[in-house]
Amino acid sequence: MPVTTIYKGSATQANTSGNVRAAMRSAHFKSALLPLVSALFLAGCLDSGSSGGDDDSETGQIMPAGISGLSYTTASHNGTTDSEGRYHYYPGETLNLKVGNLQLASGVPVRPVVTPLEFFPDLRAALQISGTTDEGLQSHRITEQQLLQDVPLINMTRFLLALNWTANIADGEGIDIRSRVIEQLNAALTELDEPIDFTVPQDEFEAAGDIPSPANQVLSRICFYPEDNELCDPAPTDEEIAAAPERPEDEDERDEDVEYREDLENKRDRIRNAARSLEDADVDDARNYLTRELDAISTQLANRYYLNDDVVAWPATDTATKTVSVRKIGGEPQLEDIEAVSTREQDVVVHSFGWQSASVEYFVAGESGAESELLVNFRPEDTYRWVKKQLRVIIE
Repeated sequence: MPVTTIYKGSATQANTSGNVRAAMRSAHFKSALLPLVSALFLAGCLDSGSSGGDDDSETGQIMPAGISGLSYTTASHNGTTDSEGRYHYYPGETLNLKVGNLQLASGVPVRPVVTPLEFFPDLRAALQISGTTDEGLQSHRITEQQLLQDVPLINMTRFLLALNWTANIADGEGIDIRSRVIEQLNAALTELDEPIDFTVPQDEFEAAGDIPSPANQVLSRICFYPEDNELCDPAPTDEEIAAAPERPEDEDERDEDVEYREDLENKRDRIRNAARSLEDADVDDARNYLTRELDAISTQLANRYYLNDDVVAWPATDTATKTVSVRKIGGEPQLEDIEAVSTREQDVVVHSFGWQSASVEYFVAGESGAESELLVNFRPEDTYRWVKKQLRVIIE
């Protein structure tokens, strides 16, 4: 029987280190190969060759579902992200982002899809450290979930969610920050005694009551209704309410052109209740939103790749080395790293693998009737994300 040898495509370590390693939890992920038509459709969001307009620039996106209304600048372009969160760039540039006059991020490496995790330099560095699954394979998802505990990330995400035109964001919908909201945001920023700081502790960032946090002060000054809506009017003051006449008990004695004390009290309550705050976008909302969008990117990426076989059958007497290769829809795989394991090493043995060839060599060692799954795990170039595919090997 041949001697089993394992070759890795790079010096990437399977185990994490430092605080990230200590907090990461193991998980078991499996990717299903979707039909080719679905894969082609979903893969479009990660293609980097989309035209940026009249020039030959490329089109990127802030989150898969998009964040609209953000001001962006690169070395070559500037503008506002559209309804799908798109921006234009040339490879190798960095991205600066604002919401209105409020700085969100600077120096972010451009990519086809950028997420808030990449807005923060320390999180960008941590994303390069993969977690390890129960199968012994590397996975970016473990790292992503650990980083969703980061306070500045969650603070910023909550604020962006709170700026969405509607209070709730359905699955598959992006964040819609309209120009009317931006105008009110900029006006409110000028009235703050202290700037909005995403790095402060969560309780300080979301403080309400008599002394609301800067973020809550800004949100309370933004009306998320058409300009002529009553809810955008200033709330009646205590003095105005006290000066108003009491409403007559007899309806025949009421004047429809008069705003009575009770009317003003009700109007005040409606306007106050319509005001937005960070309570409308809590920590769980932020983490669920980020998880959903990160999972969408992983799915889109995985759907661009497949193995040249998904099920094979070999006679037990055929112990020659076999090869399974990674393929990419519409191009060459161009991998940065690759690894593989057999779920039943006594039946199917991994011989070697290499990122240059984007392939895994294996051989059967079990008896007739046995089978195993060969798990092929790889990381494409220019991403920290890993993709896992399975090959079912049947021994006849």
